[in-house]
Amino acid sequence: MSSLLIIGAGGHGRVVAEIAVVCGYDDRSIAFLDDNSPDAIGVVKDMELYAPRYDNVFVAIGNNVARQQISEQLCQIEGVELVTLIHPTAYVSPSATVGLGTVIEPKAVVNTHSRIGQGCIISVGTIVDHDCVIGDFCHINAGMICGAGCRVEALSRISK
Repeated sequence: MSSLLIIGAGGHGRVVAEIAVVCGYDDRSIAFLDDNSPDAIGVVKDMELYAPRYDNVFVAIGNNVARQQISEQLCQIEGVELVTLIHPTAYVSPSATVGLGTVIEPKAVVNTHSRIGQGCIISVGTIVDHDCVIGDFCHINAGMICGAGCRVEALSRISK
């Protein structure tokens, strides 16, 4: 059984933890780092101490720039592996690519030949149609539709 350290214990972190459980992680093997949560085992600045103790790490911070910065710091720590999480009710085409550290939430669709960058949040019910390119560390909010061939620049947030 793999262990998972989640950076961020807010609403997005809790969503990520539930997705991790349905992806096969035991909830007893999941821990959080967060500066403001009593449920966390430590604070974010101590990630270099905690991250190597876990099989996988996921950055569940809603702010795109902060998520990028923390992900880049984690990648510099020897032995740390960022994980990608895809909810089992999501559809990801076999010809699509999904970057490390991305979460694809329930009922999302990533169609043929689309590319999702690193560290993205593809929220509940989002549709990324064929041949789209979603840049690194983007957040596509719940229910949004990226039409065929759409290009979304890195660090963008798409919402209603």
